[in-house]
Amino acid sequence: MDRRIVQLYDEFTHCHLDRRLFLERLAVMVGSMAAALALLPQLESNEALAQTVPEADPRLRTDAVSYPGSTGVVKGYVARPAAEGKAPGVLVIHENRGLQPHIRDVARRAALAGYVALAPDLMSAVGGTPPSEDEARTRFARVEVPVALADALTSTDYLRARPDTNGKVGVVGFCWGGSMVGQVAAAGAEIQAAVVFYGSAPPIDKVPAIKAPLLLHYAGIDERVNATVPRFEAALKAAGKAYTLHMYEGVNHAFHNDTSSARYNAEAARLAWSRTIEFFNRTLR
Repeated sequence: MDRRIVQLYDEFTHCHLDRRLFLERLAVMVGSMAAALALLPQLESNEALAQTVPEADPRLRTDAVSYPGSTGVVKGYVARPAAEGKAPGVLVIHENRGLQPHIRDVARRAALAGYVALAPDLMSAVGGTPPSEDEARTRFARVEVPVALADALTSTDYLRARPDTNGKVGVVGFCWGGSMVGQVAAAGAEIQAAVVFYGSAPPIDKVPAIKAPLLLHYAGIDERVNATVPRFEAALKAAGKAYTLHMYEGVNHAFHNDTSSARYNAEAARLAWSRTIEFFNRTLR
């Protein structure tokens, strides 16, 4: 797909571009409004693809949970191995459309790898993630980053304190969630590992507070996020922080999200996820 189309869609989702204006611009690119509307399903998420690990997989147990947050109750989704016993915890932080089915599926993937995975709804403070992805995109504009960060930090504490975890916690996030992972780490959180998927860098002056080793995944043609990477990497080096950075050439932002056919790249997604699980296995067990 033409990179300009993907970039326009990213502007729509990340900069809260008006939907009508987005469609008008897309129509100009592809020749007509009819062509724009026909193309839209390839850009938007297809929830039918968000079941690579079925909800009813007998190897897992899943639950809806809630716990106190910074301004009220935080809701979340937990997936864990069906076998009894303690396991490390992994916090899975969603993209900028809230706790969608894809992120629940990612939590189940982490559970299959032997982790107690918690996917918090960091839109809880603004009423939670609505069923409609388009409505979620609009509501997400009301999310206040300090509140979301406080709730993410509270989520790590909740996960660490669960009786089915071993006290060790890793964090992974995607897009906006990747940025939030960086901020959680830069807040000095007591976590043992942090994995960023194409998230913008945290405030550079807070990098010295990072305690956890980092695994950083970036998309080669993700100009918006990649513009923040050089200063971030320089700050990590200057502060003597442990990190590993992978740049996946020729792939788009959100390459790991298999519900969006326009941006998903199966090879890069599989490699990045395998590296993520290997990293968690080294740091959390």
